[in-house]
Amino acid sequence: MGSGETSFREKLASFRQRGLERFRITFEGRTPRHLSQEGRLYVSFASNDYLGLSCHPRVREKSCEAVEKFGAGAGASPLVCGQLGLHTQLEEEIARWKGTEAACLFSSGYAAALGTIRALVGPGDLVVLDEFSHASLWDGARLSRALVRVFSHSDLDALQRVLTRYSKKNRRILVVAESVYSMDGDVAPLQDLVELKDRYGAWLLLDEAHATGIYGKAGAGLGSELGVASRIEFHLGTLGKVLGSMGAYVAASREVIQWLLHSARSLMYSTALSPAMVAAALEALKILHSEEGARRRNQLWDNIRFINPDGSSAILPIVVGAESKAMEMASRLQEEGFYVPAIRYPTVPRGKARLRISVTSEHKPADMAGLLAILRHMGICP
Repeated sequence: MGSGETSFREKLASFRQRGLERFRITFEGRTPRHLSQEGRLYVSFASNDYLGLSCHPRVREKSCEAVEKFGAGAGASPLVCGQLGLHTQLEEEIARWKGTEAACLFSSGYAAALGTIRALVGPGDLVVLDEFSHASLWDGARLSRALVRVFSHSDLDALQRVLTRYSKKNRRILVVAESVYSMDGDVAPLQDLVELKDRYGAWLLLDEAHATGIYGKAGAGLGSELGVASRIEFHLGTLGKVLGSMGAYVAASREVIQWLLHSARSLMYSTALSPAMVAAALEALKILHSEEGARRRNQLWDNIRFINPDGSSAILPIVVGAESKAMEMASRLQEEGFYVPAIRYPTVPRGKARLRISVTSEHKPADMAGLLAILRHMGICP
């Protein structure tokens, strides 16, 4: 390992020199609104817990009850030792919510993307991705061994050129996009995207991770909001953002879900989600369907518009360019009591480093006004 360790050391030194070193900050406490460290409280604009449900009393209570009743872990893959009624109930509720025949659970959004794309397509097929698609979607496409092509971000003319060129050369075509893009906060032109993929007989896998709970009936997503959900073949979403838990799901036809049980390796060979996490997600889903869920969504939209009157999602990026500048600005904000993450390459393109402000329903006007005041003092007008 001597030469290998030297190689790692040199590469890590290179990352440090370019302002790309990654590290984990340890906090002593966390809520959707605050982080605490060494006795100091920071207002957090980093969390994807957009409706604050991870700390909702009912969600916490149901999670604890599940541990008391079923234990801490699931024991094995659901294909090895089965799954609890909780898991089955959550899958059924998700399918109902998304308007599909069935759904299945994965250990993470990354695992869901990786396993699903690889199961749907292979050699002789085509995967077409929006260039800003999440890393998990890219990795799933590459692992599938299908032909992979990319179109410029939300550029449907570019997508059409790819589909025109390849539609008659490949058995199956899978278009992959996000409804809300996680690092830019913009919304996909979903209605036109659905029209285009239908015209060419392609499938669409839509990642709704950052639209879930924010758009659509009971927060079912952008597909629901725009009335095109039934025309989307594969719905991917997470349990670890708006639903305040962890894990992910894919919702689709019963036949497709059955196929994933036979071929999505990240599902087949992973331990099932813990009972506590499933119970938490189930309760959060109930809240989304309630009047309280509607109130929280309305409050979130009020907060989004406080930060950015033209905002279309809970994500506001402030692109500053250089990685070192983004880190300096994040450090300055933390000194002032605000935790806003600096996002750098490879998560975003080189030279496009940014601060990523993530708004939740739990933020107070004073939190947002304070952040905006400091940003303006730093010469930034979001």
